[in-house]
Amino acid sequence: MSMIDSIRRQIVPVHPEGYVFIAIFAAVAIGLDFLWQPLGWIGAILTVWCVYFFRDPPRQTPLGDDIVVSPADGIVSSIGSFVPPPELGLGAYPLQRISVFMSVFDCHVNRMPVAGRITKIAYKPGLFLNADLDKASEDNERNSLIIETERGRFGVVQIAGLIARRIVCFTTVDSVLGVGERFGLIRFGSRVDVYFPAGARPLVGLGSKAIAGETVLADFELGAPARMFRGS
Repeated sequence: MSMIDSIRRQIVPVHPEGYVFIAIFAAVAIGLDFLWQPLGWIGAILTVWCVYFFRDPPRQTPLGDDIVVSPADGIVSSIGSFVPPPELGLGAYPLQRISVFMSVFDCHVNRMPVAGRITKIAYKPGLFLNADLDKASEDNERNSLIIETERGRFGVVQIAGLIARRIVCFTTVDSVLGVGERFGLIRFGSRVDVYFPAGARPLVGLGSKAIAGETVLADFELGAPARMFRGS
């Protein structure tokens, strides 16, 4: 491997959604520097943080019809049975749900937890409570997706948080996406909920660290053989 290739492998790409914000942070930092140099340094630090926030690192996604991977980087904040949002159309009875909370220091690019076809996308405006609270699932701004698979229908809900003010969804209805593919992004602190069809067994615990596109949240067939991986 050449030195140039080695350097390239160490550079984490920035998602295009972050370009405008990074430019704004940089412009403000320059302006602050003209006013008072210590403020310029603070602005420079915040600009570096903004670049870090919008990072979009490649991931090695495990492949298998029996597993569900995390759609987000962060901490597993909730595991249990909950009634899904009504706009998903999954019924009024509780379903197995795992929630991943993203802080302002986590990568906020969201990835498909399973391979399948997007059959529904429903946006609902709402509040901007702390996304780590249970009631955020009901009260906060959110964007919900239904993924149709051979295992049944999965619900994925992007929830805006206390600081987040923009949910971005890259996909459209009838799109067919593979597990680990990017489908959206939430800016500045948020949460993603995954609702499972019957038969899923959680493989993570509360407080576990999850990596989008890599961490296996649940398995439908425990004891399955070794799996293949795909980079993305």
